[in-house]
Amino acid sequence: MERRRVVITGLGAVTPLGLTAPESWRAVREGVCGIGPITQFDPAGMKVSLAAEVRGFDPEDYMPKPEAKRMGRFTQFAVASAKEALADAGFSPEAADPDRCGVIVSSGIGGLGITEEEHDRGLARGWDRVSPFFIPSGICNMAAGQVAIAAGFRGMCTCPVAACTGGTNAVGDAFHYIRDGYAEAMLCGGTESAVTPLAVGGFTSMRALTQTEDPSRASIPFDKERSGFVLGEGAAVLLLEELEHARRRGAKIYAEMVGYGATCDAYHMTAPRPDGSGGAKAMALALADGGVRPEEVGYINAHGTSTHLNDAIETAAVKAVFGDHARQLAVSSTKSMTGHMLGAAGAVEAMFTALVLRDAFLPATIHYRTPDEECDLDVVPNQGRAAAVKYALSNSLGFGGHNGSVLLKRWEG
Repeated sequence: MERRRVVITGLGAVTPLGLTAPESWRAVREGVCGIGPITQFDPAGMKVSLAAEVRGFDPEDYMPKPEAKRMGRFTQFAVASAKEALADAGFSPEAADPDRCGVIVSSGIGGLGITEEEHDRGLARGWDRVSPFFIPSGICNMAAGQVAIAAGFRGMCTCPVAACTGGTNAVGDAFHYIRDGYAEAMLCGGTESAVTPLAVGGFTSMRALTQTEDPSRASIPFDKERSGFVLGEGAAVLLLEELEHARRRGAKIYAEMVGYGATCDAYHMTAPRPDGSGGAKAMALALADGGVRPEEVGYINAHGTSTHLNDAIETAAVKAVFGDHARQLAVSSTKSMTGHMLGAAGAVEAMFTALVLRDAFLPATIHYRTPDEECDLDVVPNQGRAAAVKYALSNSLGFGGHNGSVLLKRWEG
């Protein structure tokens, strides 16, 4: 089967760092921290008081009020991001074949806040009095469905639910779908909005979240003093196109997507396999898929959650794949700025990786202070830096043992 070339032509995002893709990337370049006190509910009496929230988002800036009222916050983020990606790409759905355009948008938790609200309503008023929009606004796939409705895309529309790897799966699956001839264009990415009492409580009880009250010492990937991740929210949607389809309409190109690997640890509900072999295999598969040698890769946007197990095991996985070249790689975590956006994380980080290649700039792992001998790679500490990179990976490792890695190439015409 002919392997067609796939490029990224549009980006859209709503993140704790900005309400657009350019705003978010500018903040990353400046090393801005998007973490602060929780404002979406009162966390008094809870052990965790910090999150990376999207601030200043008004859904009515992107859609009519009646539509916004029928969407969960996670879906609003996705629709806003998709509209931005299409506009950024100058892509007119009316000028495309809608049956050859599709959507893959992940969410790990979906409308958990809606479930909490409607549960309270049912307890207070009776279960038959919950909102008729409870189910259709809260289910995880509705972000993908609403994006397809907004864009008029009638090809495959689906929602990978793979915890923290879902956004990467969405981007990788869309890449393969176009490459193998099933579509000409795909809107793909991830979205999440789970800064709720139940989610924070659940992650706290399993000791996944940091309990520090200092935003500058909260999300500190690869730092020896790391103590858990910070819950984030937001979305990113990328428009992928078959290369000739993009060229015919004169599209600008951010980067080329060339490889994707996905594996499962098949080991534990939440802990990664101790030897890092699952994550290593995902990276190796992405390299093989793209026909790229390990020594050609210059940057990895790490999963880098700021948990002890993840960061140490991801470091081991990088060493296993890259050998001596691991010492030459830059391996930073933008979660130091965005927190962990769960099902949106891989999509946001794939977007940042494309911009790394376009702008020849490596993002920092901010607030890094105490080196850890288990995480002894170049984590681009505290200050981003200029560097021309030809190939870059973006990694995701999720609960359930899900691993995903996408490989991007600098666009060279």
